[in-house]
Amino acid sequence: MAATLVYLRRKKFAVPAISFCAHSHSPANYTSLKTLSSDVFLLENILWALKRGHSISSHLLYQLKPSTYAQIIYEFRHDLHIRQKFIDCVATNCPNFKHSSLSLSAAIHALVISKRVSDAQALMLRMIRRSGACRAEIIGSILETYEKCGSNSSVFDLLIRTFVQARKFREAVEVLYMLRLKNVFVSINACNSLLGGLGRIGWVDLAREVYDKIVRGRMDLNAYTLNIMVNVFCKESKIGKANDFLVEMEKRGIFPDIVTYNILINAYCREGDVEKGRELMMLMQAKGLEPSLLTYNSLIAGLCRNGCYEKAKSVVSEMMQNKVCPDTATYNKLLLECSRKNNHVEAECIFREMFRHGVIPDLVSYSSMIGIFSRIGDLDRMIVYDKQMQSNGLLPDKVIYTILIRGFCRHGAISDAMKVRDEMVKLGCQMDVVTYNTILSGLCKGKMLSEADTLFNEMVERGVFPDFCTYTTLIDGYCKAGNVDKAVNLFGSMLQRNLKPDVITYNTLIDGFCKAGEMERAMELREDMILKAIQPNYITYGSLVNGFCERGYVSEAFRLWDEMIGKDIEPNMVICNSLIKGYCRHGDPGKAFDFLKKVKSRGLVPDSFTYNTLIHGFMKEENVDMTFELVNQMEKESISPDLFTYNAILDQFCRLGRMQEAKSVYRKMIEKSIDPDRATYTSLINGYVSQENLKEAFNFHDEMLKRGFMPDDKF
Repeated sequence: MAATLVYLRRKKFAVPAISFCAHSHSPANYTSLKTLSSDVFLLENILWALKRGHSISSHLLYQLKPSTYAQIIYEFRHDLHIRQKFIDCVATNCPNFKHSSLSLSAAIHALVISKRVSDAQALMLRMIRRSGACRAEIIGSILETYEKCGSNSSVFDLLIRTFVQARKFREAVEVLYMLRLKNVFVSINACNSLLGGLGRIGWVDLAREVYDKIVRGRMDLNAYTLNIMVNVFCKESKIGKANDFLVEMEKRGIFPDIVTYNILINAYCREGDVEKGRELMMLMQAKGLEPSLLTYNSLIAGLCRNGCYEKAKSVVSEMMQNKVCPDTATYNKLLLECSRKNNHVEAECIFREMFRHGVIPDLVSYSSMIGIFSRIGDLDRMIVYDKQMQSNGLLPDKVIYTILIRGFCRHGAISDAMKVRDEMVKLGCQMDVVTYNTILSGLCKGKMLSEADTLFNEMVERGVFPDFCTYTTLIDGYCKAGNVDKAVNLFGSMLQRNLKPDVITYNTLIDGFCKAGEMERAMELREDMILKAIQPNYITYGSLVNGFCERGYVSEAFRLWDEMIGKDIEPNMVICNSLIKGYCRHGDPGKAFDFLKKVKSRGLVPDSFTYNTLIHGFMKEENVDMTFELVNQMEKESISPDLFTYNAILDQFCRLGRMQEAKSVYRKMIEKSIDPDRATYTSLINGYVSQENLKEAFNFHDEMLKRGFMPDDKF
């Protein structure tokens, strides 16, 4: 501050002298002062009125210029009351008065001295936002008017804080540097305000630069500086640097407080090192600092993120023993973890506990509860919590409405989802792209593509821009409905809107082409995605391999298999099953079986579909021995033969006229508690009819009817 005053008092501010006549200064006498300029004449009139407590006529106020305004403030530098009266008079009667930087600066100084800081800041903000006013002009005008107004250095603090509150952080830094060049220094509190603002918006590099260049060398650093900079380092995930800074500050006699420890504990827990957070809490307790609600909430959040739910609950018990009451945020962290695990039983226990301890659930609490029941399909409980929330005076927000809609859509209750959507619109809660996408997904899954088209058009008309997820959902819906041309049109529309399709979009359309048998177009699309630097994944290859196998092009499917392996893309069992099925359909179950051996050597585990496909393939080749070897192999690998397995074997025996073996398979099914289906009985009846054994045929016909299956009319 001393340096500031030395600099300012070096400047020679010349205030024009104003002479007053010894005789009475009535307005009538001023008419004879024809030698005075109009500006001086105006100044003398206003000064006369102010000194005598008279009101200033509107005629004089409308002639007022910024230079005269500033001169009046200089004149009354020792009379704060008159100066404030003049500023208020102009503000009230001339609200559109066109200030200059100098007149605004003069008014700001006057208001600061009178401790009308909020009024001063309003004018400071006005000066900052004036078009054409650069930082150099603002600083120059404040410095030029400083001594004339009898101001003090707090005006420079206000300047920095105003830039910060206006969120003009880069400009605030520039002003700080410019003031330093002029040997003007703001207080540490103003520096802290700027550092804190930079930290809050994540400009940590600039915050560290300001600290290193301006703040580090000061002798008046305080705990606020310490906490702000520790927070800055922690936001960068540089906890080690935060600890080094802590040591440096302790050497300067500035020690961490509860806020410092909370920042560090939260940082460690956010990084997943909850044990280190716990150690810090014990250290602060050893230093006589008691953990706060924020301390405990940080630990609970960290434990929940690490999946240590029971430990998180034990921390809640510990905080209550230490007379620290959990709040809504505490319980929300537990509810969120229950929600992630779909643990609805535990979630309801926690929810009831909240009420027992007088903690009121908020929208976040209810969104967790509604979300759990939405996902597990208990729509009745979902509705119960929605109604309870509204009865407690909480209206659903966009997030909760979307969760409700998703719950109904996921479980096929599209009409209920649309009712929620209508309620949402009625209450003025605007639907966003996520909400629209949720409903579109439900409509497409329900094959309600006409309704999906209508909703898509409504979305566009209401100014909600479709994203790549919107288009991918619709493309998937049309592909699954077999309308690949419509899907292609949507893909083109997506590109026209400059929306970049991702691997999911490409995979969806490629799968649509493959299912429609358009393998050439599918391969062209694969080349297009590679050209756009989107690499095919195992899903892409799975669709193509299956498509080629379905159409008997097994060699082309294996060419893709080799390419996939060459690119180190790990296949899954679905792709392997497609190739095994391709071989079997092509009449090569032996090659399929050899391929299975290679698949197992890669660590992939065959499933019931794998074995059923091979069994069906070998039975078609009348290789009964291999068939039963595969059944034995299934059982060794703890894969139980299912209805499809038995039906495949039984049907082939029936076709071959080997009815004794067929009947043995049937009995084994019954022994294994596998209920026969319509296909089982149809194979047996047709087999006995072909052998002209109508008695057995009618026996199975009667049993079929008893089980509630209607037979074919063919036999």
